[in-house]
Amino acid sequence: MSDKYLIGVDSGSQSTKVYIFNQRGEVVVTASEGLKPMMTRQPGYVEHPDDDLWDSLRIVLKKVMKEFKGDVKDILGVGLCSIRCCRVFMKHDGTLQAPIMSWMDVRAYQTFEDDPEIGYTCSTSGYLTHRLTGQFKEMAANAYQWQFPVDMDTWDWSTDETYVNGFKIPRNKLLDIQVPGTVLGYVTEKAHQETGLPVGLPVVSTANDKAVEALGAGLITPNVGLLSLGTYIASMVHGSKNIPTATNFFTNLACIPHQYLYESGGIRRGMWLISWYKFIIGDEYAAKAKALGLPVEDLLAKEAEKVPVGSDGLMTIPDWLAPASQLWRKGLMVGFDERHTRGHIYRSLLEGIALTLMNHYTAMTDELGIHPDKLIVSGGGSNSDLYMQMIADMYGVKAVRNTVNGAAALGSAICVAVATGLYPDFATAVKAMVEEKDEFIPNMDNHAKYRAFNAVYKQLPKLMEEPLKAIHQGFNS
Repeated sequence: MSDKYLIGVDSGSQSTKVYIFNQRGEVVVTASEGLKPMMTRQPGYVEHPDDDLWDSLRIVLKKVMKEFKGDVKDILGVGLCSIRCCRVFMKHDGTLQAPIMSWMDVRAYQTFEDDPEIGYTCSTSGYLTHRLTGQFKEMAANAYQWQFPVDMDTWDWSTDETYVNGFKIPRNKLLDIQVPGTVLGYVTEKAHQETGLPVGLPVVSTANDKAVEALGAGLITPNVGLLSLGTYIASMVHGSKNIPTATNFFTNLACIPHQYLYESGGIRRGMWLISWYKFIIGDEYAAKAKALGLPVEDLLAKEAEKVPVGSDGLMTIPDWLAPASQLWRKGLMVGFDERHTRGHIYRSLLEGIALTLMNHYTAMTDELGIHPDKLIVSGGGSNSDLYMQMIADMYGVKAVRNTVNGAAALGSAICVAVATGLYPDFATAVKAMVEEKDEFIPNMDNHAKYRAFNAVYKQLPKLMEEPLKAIHQGFNS
């Protein structure tokens, strides 16, 4: 029997990536298209310029369809994963009424302010679904409870009038809502002309980007943790019930209907820090790496491997992007002395990200009363052997990475596999399509060193809170 193919979309904050997988989860074709820089018209406003999310999606879809060498009749559908916590205003005809608000935009979490020109408000998933299918459909698991009146128990719009009225969104300006693994609509002739997708191809509901990534990484059982190393970094574990009163995590709708993810506190601009550091060390170092036939990260890793656990006392707090409600927060590097080199700085950045996330993760798992014995690591940071071993050593448990690093795209494809009947359920699809690549076993001597280092490190954010507040007030009054 010939292979069947599934298209997985991962529409992110910095780029749009599209993969075509076969039924075994193997990558057949992949391409990406970068997004334009965000617009910041005033403090707190962070917008996607023009129609950038759709433009990048149609461009990259055309790329993969042009490169695809199989029979288009064997493509089963397209799963659409897009950025969470954005806010979209559409006109009555489905075109944009205003620039799409990024998840970093303070207005994305504020009460809805009506306008006669606004026909609908939705997530990026709802908007891109309309562009592909002409349908006004929303994905239940990307309609965030902080922005839309979704009932976390029923996975539908809430019927609690007091709760609904708190958002001030007229019911007729919300889209129809669907759970993951269901068909939202079919590619229109117009979308075919713009993207190259076949007319009538099913477009399948997925979830918010972190939940889709979790599914594509194979996080479907409660005895495993997931570290998602992207622009926004978070850790997650799987669950079976909504826990609205948690202290050290929040409940997220999973990419399996009526299942949940528990998500720890995160790090904004997490792995972006590595891009920042690569930029500031300059062209000369980049040229040196190129001459050696290495990516800049690999050359930095070679230097960082020579640095001991704890970076000889150099500590980094990775707060390079403060939350809108705590603008006084800033990134810190403390503890410099004459021993410290470029490799120390790089290792300290990696350690600061990993330790901050570990402390959030530990607070979450302690509250849940669970102790996962394995960590799946996904995202760009998992490509580094140095970082994978560092994470295993810090957490003291086995860390694994998968063959396919584009977990969100693979999660989207898994939703297509279920929606179209290729596999009978999500567990079967995950077993068939997600493959573990390798594992890293913790060095328990290093684990003990990290525990001692962290006993000091985790006090640092609180110790620096008042000085940072004073600095912020002094320079912004």
